[in-house]
Amino acid sequence: MLLLAGLGNPGREHANNRHNIGFMAADEIARRHSFGPWRHKFQAEVADGTLGGVKVLLMKPTTYMNESGRAVGEAMRFYKLEPEDVLVMHDELDLAPGKFRLKAGGGHGGNNGIRSLIQHIGNDFRRLRIGIGHPGRKDLVHHYVLHDFARADADWVEPMLTAFADNAGLLAQGKDSAFANKVHLALRPPEERSSKPRAKPAGIDEDKALPPPQPPTEAAKPPKGGALAEGLAKLLGLKKD
Repeated sequence: MLLLAGLGNPGREHANNRHNIGFMAADEIARRHSFGPWRHKFQAEVADGTLGGVKVLLMKPTTYMNESGRAVGEAMRFYKLEPEDVLVMHDELDLAPGKFRLKAGGGHGGNNGIRSLIQHIGNDFRRLRIGIGHPGRKDLVHHYVLHDFARADADWVEPMLTAFADNAGLLAQGKDSAFANKVHLALRPPEERSSKPRAKPAGIDEDKALPPPQPPTEAAKPPKGGALAEGLAKLLGLKKD
């Protein structure tokens, strides 16, 4: 079983905040894969479903970001899960908007939600870090993360969440590299996706393929038997001109 938690803050006023992109990812996965209805349990909103043949509990903690570990820890203890069975989706200031990274373990990087998780369950859980960019100054971070995405951000937020949901089965199966490759490919500009290399014939390496043999020209043909014998005789002095 996989516990897949999106981090964010509860309440309509936070729904479109940059800090809530983990909630947004969880909502899109639940919608696209027909998860059961959201219900309140473990100090969170949870929904049951299946991804890639793996049973999944989707979770959105209602403890607010800074206490996310309380909710995740409670669900882990109930289902007798290990930290390796947990994957957390959260915003990442140190990644540019539209970028993402997958990792297991590590520190909190200043994210209070991750800090809380480490305190409650250790640091061996997997993380899907979703870049939202940095405002440039530390004193601006609080306002920045608790502010809604700009309208122009929809150009990358919506395709990214769609790509996450489309390939979530790979995450559930632990195929993180395959997931990352699929999402990167989906997010490439259309002109790059349409420029496909010329297909090679099956079983042939183009770099090593040889041209078909050509018939020899008249000049390249070896002399007949008689002409060859006569030439040798002249060379050996057996026959005079």
